[in-house]
Amino acid sequence: MSQPDFDLPINRVGTGCSKWDDMQQIYGVAPDDGIAMWVADMDFRPPAAVQRAVEKIAAHGIYGYPGANAAYTDSIRWWMQTRHGWAVQPDWILSTHGLVNATGIAVEAYTRPGDRVVLMTPVYHAFARIIHAAGREVAELPLALHDGQYRMDFEAWDAAMTGREKMLILCSPHNPGGRVWSADELRATADFCRRHDLILVSDEIHHDLVLPGAPRHSVTALAAPDIADRLVTLCAATKTFNIAGAHLGNAIIADPALRRRFQDRLAALGISPGLFGPDMVAAAYSPEGAAWVDALMLYLDGNRRIFDAAVNAIPGLRAMPLQATYLAWVDFSGTGMERAEFTARVEQAARIAANHGPSFGLGGDSFLRFNLATQRARVEQAAQRLQDAFADLQ
Repeated sequence: MSQPDFDLPINRVGTGCSKWDDMQQIYGVAPDDGIAMWVADMDFRPPAAVQRAVEKIAAHGIYGYPGANAAYTDSIRWWMQTRHGWAVQPDWILSTHGLVNATGIAVEAYTRPGDRVVLMTPVYHAFARIIHAAGREVAELPLALHDGQYRMDFEAWDAAMTGREKMLILCSPHNPGGRVWSADELRATADFCRRHDLILVSDEIHHDLVLPGAPRHSVTALAAPDIADRLVTLCAATKTFNIAGAHLGNAIIADPALRRRFQDRLAALGISPGLFGPDMVAAAYSPEGAAWVDALMLYLDGNRRIFDAAVNAIPGLRAMPLQATYLAWVDFSGTGMERAEFTARVEQAARIAANHGPSFGLGGDSFLRFNLATQRARVEQAAQRLQDAFADLQ
């Protein structure tokens, strides 16, 4: 297999791409001279095997209803075993239209209107949106900040519980902070869920995107095997291989009773995979895909080093140390600026579209999130633009 060329420029403007085509409307950053660093997808093509799978379907030319796809299920099991040491049974795997959809299914399956769903904030913004849309309440448990990284604070969280909470959604690895939670932290989370009788939904979509030298990702199901009767694990190839447009994810549920409740909601909503997605995933979850991911993580680590060095050299700015994901979480509080000012400098002076911290919940006010999964030349350009936009501080 030839080495992937992550430096290859790919123009996504005008392709129906949210990340590039929507940023002017949302951020006022024009795509002709702006840099899109908000939506969490990559500006890289997936492994060639994925393209071949799509071309094979297109060459056949028939796009009817898909049937059972054993290769898809087998590839998921192979990937989880070889990459994460997790032996998954075929009947544990339930497919959804992506992990945001899976989150919505879980909320519907395991809670009722008016129930509270627990989030460790700041955290991925779609969780709160889904919970509110379903008529449930968000219970925010703020993560503690120690030595520049997030820590779980169970003592404070125990005191905050009201008894109306029915579910906890865990983001592992953490988005936007980039933490790889340890096995001990995952066991403590499981204990917390037992104490408060919560279903634990572990969103592990970033589990393959662990940077070199960082702690190894622990699968919650392996770290806390005695919580199987209340554990739903969400994962997908879409984040790993930049195929989010396939809208395909999985809920892996070992407990039969818990799995049946999820299956019932899938059946009630008529949800099943499309034609292209399963073959794309089967092609990605392969030795060729594994080699591609290994090369990707080395490249992303290089991007991280360049970006962090530039940002951390600006007085008052600090990028949270990144262990996983390709999402830099940058704190501007040291500048003494109001949020409107530092945001304007990023968007108007540097012409960069980045996610606003408050959308991630409590603790996000002084932050912006930057997507580093783009060509290195663009990361270098963004780093220079940020230094120029805050040049008066240096």
